[in-house]
Amino acid sequence: MKKIISILCLLILAGSVQAQIRLGQSRYTPSRPVDILELNYSKPAKYRIAEIKAVGLATLDEVAIISLSGLRVDDVISVPGDNISNALKRLWGQGIIGDVKILVTKIEGDDIYLLLELTERPRFSRVEFSGVNKTQEGELKEKIKIRGRVVRDDVLNTSERNIKQYFMDKGYLNTEVKVIQERDTTLPNSVKLRFDVVQNTKVKINEVKIYGNEEIPDSKIKGKLKGTKEHPRMHFARDVSSRITNTTPKSAKEAVLYRNPVSDEAVKEYINKNFKLNFFSGSKFVAKDFREDKESVVAYYNSKGYRDAEILLDSVYRFSDNTVNVDISLEEGDKYYYRNITFVGNYLHQAPVLLARLGIQKGDVYNKEKLEKRLNYDPQRGDDVSSLYQDNGYLFFQIDPVEIQVQGDSIDIEMRIFEGPQVTVNSVSIQGNERTSDHVVMREIRILPGQKFNRSLLVRTIRELSQLGYFNPENIEPDMKPNYEDATVDITFKLEERPNDQIELSGGWGGFMGFVGTVGLVFNNFSLKNIGNFEKWRPLPVGDGQRLSLRVQASGRQFQNYSVSLTEPWFGGRKPNALSFSLNRSVQRQIDFRNTTNPGQEIGFFKITGATIGLSKRVTWPDDYFMVSTALTYQNYEFLEFGRSFGLSFASGRLNSIALNTTIARNNIDNPIYPRQGSNISLVTSLTPPYASLNPNIDRESPDEEKFKWLEYHKWMFDASFFSPLFGSSKFVASARAHMGFLGSYGDRIGIIPLERFVMGGDGMNMNNFALGQEIIGLRGYENQIITPGRDTRNDPNSTEGYGGIVYNKYVMELRFLVSPNPSATIFLLTFAEAGNNWGSYAEFNPYNLKKSAGFGARIFMPAFGLLGLDWGYGFDEIPTLQNPNPGPSGAQFHFTIGQQFR
Repeated sequence: MKKIISILCLLILAGSVQAQIRLGQSRYTPSRPVDILELNYSKPAKYRIAEIKAVGLATLDEVAIISLSGLRVDDVISVPGDNISNALKRLWGQGIIGDVKILVTKIEGDDIYLLLELTERPRFSRVEFSGVNKTQEGELKEKIKIRGRVVRDDVLNTSERNIKQYFMDKGYLNTEVKVIQERDTTLPNSVKLRFDVVQNTKVKINEVKIYGNEEIPDSKIKGKLKGTKEHPRMHFARDVSSRITNTTPKSAKEAVLYRNPVSDEAVKEYINKNFKLNFFSGSKFVAKDFREDKESVVAYYNSKGYRDAEILLDSVYRFSDNTVNVDISLEEGDKYYYRNITFVGNYLHQAPVLLARLGIQKGDVYNKEKLEKRLNYDPQRGDDVSSLYQDNGYLFFQIDPVEIQVQGDSIDIEMRIFEGPQVTVNSVSIQGNERTSDHVVMREIRILPGQKFNRSLLVRTIRELSQLGYFNPENIEPDMKPNYEDATVDITFKLEERPNDQIELSGGWGGFMGFVGTVGLVFNNFSLKNIGNFEKWRPLPVGDGQRLSLRVQASGRQFQNYSVSLTEPWFGGRKPNALSFSLNRSVQRQIDFRNTTNPGQEIGFFKITGATIGLSKRVTWPDDYFMVSTALTYQNYEFLEFGRSFGLSFASGRLNSIALNTTIARNNIDNPIYPRQGSNISLVTSLTPPYASLNPNIDRESPDEEKFKWLEYHKWMFDASFFSPLFGSSKFVASARAHMGFLGSYGDRIGIIPLERFVMGGDGMNMNNFALGQEIIGLRGYENQIITPGRDTRNDPNSTEGYGGIVYNKYVMELRFLVSPNPSATIFLLTFAEAGNNWGSYAEFNPYNLKKSAGFGARIFMPAFGLLGLDWGYGFDEIPTLQNPNPGPSGAQFHFTIGQQFR
């Protein structure tokens, strides 16, 4: 039987070879005719290959194709035999040949002449899309890179699947893709490929049903499904009690008097089923997000002690044409607790020290997530077990928690430690800083060659580089290459530069000032040294981290403001001592437009000219997040028929001010644009010399021109902002802020000056009334500067009451949600509640009497324009005026902001 099968196989093989090898005239035409030859295929013979040629090629190389066949000149082959069959298989296996034949053109003695007659598969010359926008087309072309590839079914099928997956990831589960091939007449043997895409509507999630959860309610589990949200809905029932208890009153009277008690679980279930207010969360179904969410659910159970929790089954099925339901079946398992925690392999630190650093005690609920953080890296506290070693050079430190015994609901953990050698930093380098000079980056790096490795300094370096603003904070990545044998490590900080120069082009309506235009330029990486080096001009000289700011604001002749400032953050080049210098000039004019004989005549003005020089220094006590700044400021105030607007007894004159400004600040926020954690606290004091106190000829009865010729005051401003992530997510952040200010005098001889006071209300920007010589404090939900003592008498020429408050308080709570972390357009939404007030005397000061408001808004940061914001706020309290003593609540207000508003 075996012999019969072998003979049949040989016959089949001989037949396949005979079908491919032909005798006679081929398409290859030699210089002279080739006679027809006869071969006896029943008797295989050996031949030496004398020549191999290939025809039918359009784009492929003949030598390469012959090489791929495996046949070589001077090889001895059997005809028929395996050599020819294997050559055919090799050529077919390349996937680039549509048809292939091996022909014999001539046999001379033992020499055989072969010809490979081939047909190439066509190639894709270009890919086109229909039914998609330009952005989608660009992203799809990145995924479908098939230009120049051979036309094959598997390539087409893969491309079609990738296109569908692209839209499925965006919630378009019903996307249809049609593949159309057309011959490209502009290129030989080429095919144009077009994908006709019909996205249809997004498929959203109607309802998520949880089964098997007895210890943790549905709402908690659904809260962990960050990317798998039910669509928003609000279903109101006329008779809520009957809906909850599934009972129907028999009459209207019974419905009114219905008093059947309802359980808390029933109420929660009713609310969960009928009310979904997640308007800021998408409800589209994305398979990838769903897989990640299931892992989050299991991790959440683990954090609550349910070590064995698992998802037994999940299903996604159609509810309607554009919605699906999601079912999740859980098995919670038992709840576990820690019992005995022991350490092995530790030589440097004793077990009690490690246990104290771990922060987990016997009897605590088993929490896998907390255990992982406390062992390896806890970003909130930073005092985990690993930091105890890695902050002292032990880079190779490892700790492996092993459950050595599970008895009942208790778990014994053995911490297996490998301490390793103490590592020294060998080298520190940077990559990616094309615009910024090396020394600007290197001076911010805290971990240096020759030091013992320190993880805290590494984390601090990442923060400092983020604070510069020159690099994308999301992509600052330290590449560490440790060498165990030498106990050293090489660190390379990979950076991604982003544009950080800013241009401000804005316009607004400034009340009686009319249209206000603003042009501002801020160069955050300026270089005085490179002014003569035109290679560093982009478009101005850059690279040394200096900050040059130019700003012009104007409303015709009525108002102009000019300012220029320059800051060198490392004055002297050795320490972070920032030297700054600024000049400013502001002019506010009163124009008489009603004068028919001389329209536009100037009848008064208020001018301020000032200069400031300052020096700030980073200090290391109480910790090295503190900064102390000192600045000397001179201001000249000139009035022409304008002084009474500030409560001065004279209309025209000059005032002067020299003030020493001191700032003590602590800033450890992790990101200047969208802080997720940390705080920013500052205390600013402004002190002038006590001119009037030193002059016995000046008192309250002295003319204002004399007692205010040199302004005498002290001012205190306190600001504190705190940031903390919520829900274990880096997208939700809570922000709490407190602001307060006090203006005082050195005694009662002249009282508190009428300038440098506080005006409150609105967006906090000096764009409506241009309150020169005053501090602008925002309070959303109220009109600009409306919460200001003395506002009703400001334009009364006979009034001597000062305009502005001398003490204010303000408190803010915000919940922020990061929409896009893209450095070219960082976007986040926020809701807020804030309260504040402004008082004209300390006798009236009442920190509990606050004007309250709430609302929501959005912020977008673009490097070229800075931080832009739009808020809608509702003021709940009334702001009485002389004309309207009972106005009612302030109501709704829209506010537009530019830049970070900290007050």
